[in-house]
Amino acid sequence: MYLALYRKWRPRVFSDVVSQEHITVTLQNQVRSGKTAHAYLFTGSRGTGKTTCSKILAKAVNCLHPVDGNPCLECEICRGIEDGSIMDVVEMDAASNNSVEDVRSLRDEAGYAPAVCKYRVYIIDEVHMLSASAFNALLKIMEEPPPHVLFILATTEIHKVPQTIVSRCQQYDFRRIRPADSAKRMLEIAEQEDFTLDEDAAAFIARLADGGMRDALSLLDQCAAFSHHIDREVVAQTAGIAGSGHLFALSDAIAAQDAAAALTLLGQLYDNAKGMERLVTELIGHYRSVMLCKSTSDPQSLITCLPDELERYQEMAKNLSLPRILEILGVFQRCLDSLSRSGDQKVEVEMALIRLCCGAQLQAVQTVAAPALQAAAPSPAPAAPVSPAPKTEPKAEPVPAGNGPVPMAQWPDLLDEMSRSEPALYVMLEGSNAFVSNGVVLIESPNPMLKSLLLTNNIGAKLADMVEQTLGSRHRLRIAKRETQVPGQESSALDHILSKAKEQNIEVHES
Repeated sequence: MYLALYRKWRPRVFSDVVSQEHITVTLQNQVRSGKTAHAYLFTGSRGTGKTTCSKILAKAVNCLHPVDGNPCLECEICRGIEDGSIMDVVEMDAASNNSVEDVRSLRDEAGYAPAVCKYRVYIIDEVHMLSASAFNALLKIMEEPPPHVLFILATTEIHKVPQTIVSRCQQYDFRRIRPADSAKRMLEIAEQEDFTLDEDAAAFIARLADGGMRDALSLLDQCAAFSHHIDREVVAQTAGIAGSGHLFALSDAIAAQDAAAALTLLGQLYDNAKGMERLVTELIGHYRSVMLCKSTSDPQSLITCLPDELERYQEMAKNLSLPRILEILGVFQRCLDSLSRSGDQKVEVEMALIRLCCGAQLQAVQTVAAPALQAAAPSPAPAAPVSPAPKTEPKAEPVPAGNGPVPMAQWPDLLDEMSRSEPALYVMLEGSNAFVSNGVVLIESPNPMLKSLLLTNNIGAKLADMVEQTLGSRHRLRIAKRETQVPGQESSALDHILSKAKEQNIEVHES
C-alpha cells in the first residue's frame, strides 16, 4: 500500500526535524544527561513537528542503546514504538477522548509499571479539547506523577489550557517552518522519489503551506500525482489557486481602472473552479508585498517570492501611493470578511473590483449630486428669553456647492462594516452620504432626527471613532440638511428607525 510522503519522510531522530533547533537540541541534551522532565507541553501551529518530536522523545528516553541523545532506531524498543506494538507508549487524541472518564482510565493505568519500557509515555494531542473536569482529573496525577510516567501534551491553542496544567509542564513553542528550510527539505525528498521538482515550485509550495511541513509534503504528494515534472504552473493548478500571473493581471486592470478586464479575468478564474475566498486571500498577500516594497528599504527579507516577482512588486510600488495601496487592501479585507456570509461569493468579489476600478467615477457622481442635496435651512422659531445660558448644540450645516466639501469615498464601505458591527448605528445612518472638508465630516441624511440621536448615549463619539479608523485622523462631525423638514417628517423618520431596528433584531424600548 502506498504511504503518503509526509508519513514516509517523517523525522525519526531529532536532527531530522526542520527549523526547530531551539527545541530539538534542548531535548537531545536532556536525554543525554538523563535530566528529562515528567511533563512537556508542545505548542505551535499545525504541521510544525509537535507530534513528531513527541514520538522521537518517547523513543529516546526508552531506547536501549541511545546515540548522543537520539534513539538508535535498531533496538526492539525503538522498532516497537515505531510500529505501534509496544503498549507502554500511548497516543491519545483529546478531541475524541475528552471526557473525565477517559482521563480517569488513563490515570488508573498510569499507576502500573511499564511492561517492557523504562517509562510509560502518554502523548495527548490537542489537549486543549479536554473538558474542565477532565483537566481536573489530569491535574491530579500531574501534581504527583509516578516516577515511571512521562506526559507529553501537544496543542495548537495554548490559551485554552488551564494555567494549573501549564505551570506543571516544560513548555516548548514550535515556530512556523521557514520557507527556505521547507523548500530545501522538499528538494531533498524529490531527489529520492521518482519525480523532479523545480526550485521555484518548491518555494511556491513552501509559501502556500504557511509554515507547516506536513501541509507542504501533502501538496507536494498531490502535485507528484498530477505530473512527473513539478513547476509553478503545476502547483497552481493542483492547489486550485490563481497564481502570480493572474494576480498581476488583476492588479494591472485595477491600476488601469479597467473594470471590464478585471471582471472578465475574474469570470475566467471562477469558471476554472478557483475559490473566491482563496483568490481574495491571494490578492491581499499580493498587495501586502506591494505595501512592503513601498514602505521598507529591504522588502526582500519580508517577502517570499522569486526575483522577477520582486521586481514587479517594486515597479507597482513606484506607481501607487501608500494611501491607495492601503485602500485596496482595506477593500479586499472587507470583501474577505463578507464572503463567509454571502449568498453569492462571486458577486461580492465583483463588487470589490468595481469599487477599486470605478472609484473615481463614483466619486464624480457624488460630487455632481452634492449641490442638489443643499437645501435652505428653516427659519428658527423665536425662543423665549431665559436667565441661565441654554446648552448649545452644534448646528446642522448645509452641504455647500462648488469647491466645498469632497464626497467621502470610503463612506459606503464604512456603512457596510457598520451594518455588521454596529447595527443600531447603521439604522440611524442608512441612506446617508458624507463629505469631507478641512477636518470636518459633513453627514447628509434624510433622517431629521439624526442630530439629536447622535448627541445621546455617546453614539456620536462611537461614530467619530469609526470615521477616525477609516480616514486615519480625527475629524469633527457635522450634520448636513438635505431638505426643509415638513410636518410629520420627524415622526415618520422615527417610525422608520424603529422598524429598521426591529429588522436588525435590536431591542427597542418605546416610551
